[in-house]
Amino acid sequence: MISIPVRSAPTRLSPTGVAPVLLATSHGTSDPAGQRAVIALVDAVAAAAGHLTVVGGYVDVQSPDVPTCLSGIAAQPVGASTAAESDGTPPAESAARPVVIVPLLLSAGYHVRVDLAEAAAEASQPVRVTGALGPDLRLARILADRLHEIDLQPDDRVVLAAAGSTDANAVADCHTVGNQLAAVLGRPVAVGFISAAEPRLADAVLAARAGAPGRVVVATYLLAPGYFAGLAANCGADAVSAPLLVDGEAPPRQLVDVVIDLYTSAARLEQSLAGLPWSFSTRS
Repeated sequence: MISIPVRSAPTRLSPTGVAPVLLATSHGTSDPAGQRAVIALVDAVAAAAGHLTVVGGYVDVQSPDVPTCLSGIAAQPVGASTAAESDGTPPAESAARPVVIVPLLLSAGYHVRVDLAEAAAEASQPVRVTGALGPDLRLARILADRLHEIDLQPDDRVVLAAAGSTDANAVADCHTVGNQLAAVLGRPVAVGFISAAEPRLADAVLAARAGAPGRVVVATYLLAPGYFAGLAANCGADAVSAPLLVDGEAPPRQLVDVVIDLYTSAARLEQSLAGLPWSFSTRS
C-alpha cells in the first residue's frame, strides 16, 4: 500500500531548501475507534501546519509501515522542472525530500530506539526521528483534564496507567509523567504498568486502595482507545479516565502542539546541518 499524504497543501520553499515531510508514526491498532482517533490527530496536525506535507504511517498492526511511507515520499522528489527550460537546457536533477518522523508514541521504547531508527538509517533520503511525545507537561495537563471529566474528588487516590516497556528509559519516562501529573493535581500519583514493567496496574490499584478510604481513580496514559485501554478500564479501580485521544472528539490542542514542536526542533536541525536557512514555519 503506497503512502498517501493525509492532508497536503502547497509547501513554502526557501530559496535553497524545502520543508521536510512530517511523517507522523503511530503504533497501529485493530480497534476501529483507536484508528479513527489517531487519524483525527494526524488530520489536526496537518490542519495546524497547513503548508507542510503531513503523512501518517504505522510501526505495527496497520499499514502503510514506515519503510513504505519513506519509499513513497522518495518517489515524489522535489526540485526538478517538469519540462525543459525555455532555452532548451535539460531540467535540473531532482533531490529526495527530507523527512522528519514524529513518533505518536508516549515513551521512547523499542519502536523509537530500534524500529524507527533502523528505518531512518536505511532510507534513501535524509530522515530524522524525533523523541517520543512524552514526557511533556502538556500531556500531564491533558491527563488532569480527563480525570476532571470523571469528577475527580479531593480524597481520590490517583494511579497513572502506562502501557509498560522492557526499556528502562521508557519506564523512567512514565514515572516522570506521574510526577508531572502529581504537580498539576497537587496530590501524589502512583504509577502502574499494564505490561512488561512493575508494578502491574492491578497491584498499584490494590496498594492505593489499602492506603486510605475513598476512591481509587486511574489516569489512562495511553494515546487512544484499543486493547490496552480496555485492560486499563478493567483494572479494578473505582473510575478510569479516557485515553488522551477520544474517538469522535477533536484531539486536544496541547497534543497537536507537542507533535508540531517535535517536528520543528528536528526540522531546524536538518536545515542547519544541510547549510540551509530556517525559512519555513510550522504555524499556519
